[in-house]
Amino acid sequence: MIVFITFAVTFKIMDLVKHIEASQIRTDLPVFAAGDNVSVHYKIKEGEKERIQVFQGTVLQRRNAGLDETFTVRKISSGIGVERIFPTHSPNIDKIDVNRRGKVRRARIFYLRGRSGKSARIKEKR
Repeated sequence: MIVFITFAVTFKIMDLVKHIEASQIRTDLPVFAAGDNVSVHYKIKEGEKERIQVFQGTVLQRRNAGLDETFTVRKISSGIGVERIFPTHSPNIDKIDVNRRGKVRRARIFYLRGRSGKSARIKEKR
């Protein structure tokens, strides 16, 4: 009998957690995948001021699901590769623009890290 009561309480807590998660998931973001070239408009707080910084690059991967979902964007800045991981449902992301849709055959395109120049290009979807 004690086990049944514990199970019922745990079940209600899990329902509450799922309900709270569902209310925080963003639905205003565009559909994008690995290989796409995106511009992420990210809010940055500096003291009391807030500004928006744009990070434009290629999506290397999307991972996890639900509220824990993240995506990695890579760009080349002054000849050096820079990667940044963004939480997909973060309130700090102002908007995401998809600039180009890339045609890749993998969900995670880490092979771009070792390439530069023409071999690092991704074909565009038609």
